[in-house]
Amino acid sequence: MSAAATPRKLNYVVKHGAPHVRRFEEQRWLLDNVIRANGIDWDQPRSIYLSSPCGPEANADFAAVRMRVQKLADATPAFEAVAKRREGRAQTFEKDGALVSARDNYFMASVHYGAAMWPIDETNEQNIALNQRKRECYLNYARLADHRVEEAWVPIGNGKELPAWFHLPYGYSGGKVPAVMIIPGMDSFKETSVSLYGDRWLSRGIAVLAIDGPGQYECPLIDILFSMQAWEATAKGTMDWLVARPEIDAERIGVSGTSFGTLFGTVCAGSEPRYKAAAITAPCLEPGCHTIFQEASPTFKQRFMFMSGITNEADFDEFRESITWRGYAEKIAMPFLCLSGESDELSPLHNVEEMFAAMRGPRQLVIYQDCRHAIGTVPSTNLGPFATGLVADWMAARLAGKPFASERWFVEASGRVDKTAYA
Repeated sequence: MSAAATPRKLNYVVKHGAPHVRRFEEQRWLLDNVIRANGIDWDQPRSIYLSSPCGPEANADFAAVRMRVQKLADATPAFEAVAKRREGRAQTFEKDGALVSARDNYFMASVHYGAAMWPIDETNEQNIALNQRKRECYLNYARLADHRVEEAWVPIGNGKELPAWFHLPYGYSGGKVPAVMIIPGMDSFKETSVSLYGDRWLSRGIAVLAIDGPGQYECPLIDILFSMQAWEATAKGTMDWLVARPEIDAERIGVSGTSFGTLFGTVCAGSEPRYKAAAITAPCLEPGCHTIFQEASPTFKQRFMFMSGITNEADFDEFRESITWRGYAEKIAMPFLCLSGESDELSPLHNVEEMFAAMRGPRQLVIYQDCRHAIGTVPSTNLGPFATGLVADWMAARLAGKPFASERWFVEASGRVDKTAYA
């Protein structure tokens, strides 16, 4: 179990109100009707990727949330209600000395509080209060965890420090171990990056630095906003932080990102050659991001404008042209893995193919037939290589220095993998 820690008092900064996105404001009625018809997972399997790190006990929580959420405004109170129930149970369990149950419930409460923050795209009292509850519950989980967990703050220059959690592998008793820096997606957060039980990284003896990077989740609340330059600084800052840790082998550090974290991970890999490998899943790699911001659910654009500190849509449309892998991917010499859906509706596959054509280092692209942005729920993902396990095994092998073939894999609906070599 981890030693108790005194949480840092955060300096919340309110500079802007909520963004103004025309489609979000004018078509809110349509968005609510889509949610009423399709549920909270209308745009992506949110309740699945949030429930996954929590384990089976949380299934009832997410079933209740799915039933309650009939419009966007229902999401925050629905998640907050289950968070408060889990937090109350955790406190009771701890008082009674049932520390494992207390630990589990603190973890689940933290995830639910984080989920409750998702629809709030401004720094207001509600968002701040939910973030405080999320952090406090996670600190209580860390205090009781079955492995060593530390609150971390990673300097990235200009007096800014990224919020993070540092996890050491199960049973760690000394010596130097490999590590991976985990970057969540636009709508996810660092508290979901390591699972409550049987985590894929920790089980393989790999330490984890789970971050909220510039613009992500609690970062806008403390005035750390998205920019390509801020992510370049993050690449160096996280590497410097990990190298300075006595537990970490500086020659075996990787980076992994999911969804929009794939762009951020690519920027980190292209900006910091000390990373030994990079693995990304469900890519958002369209330069300028037209599809996700102009054609997909307007909540994506609303969210990213909040992440960038921009409230005027015309200003953001000009700004988003700077969002690109170009100038970074060409510099990547380390082993690079990408898992993508053939039918990605948020970032069309040809953008990934174009980036891989521009890369010159050893690389592997795995494409799942008929799969959309989220990797799963189709025959190719069910019968072919299991995505999360594939990424973890690949990273473990690369950090161990094992060679691999530079290939493009196409996973067919039957599970068969067709492999072709990159030049």
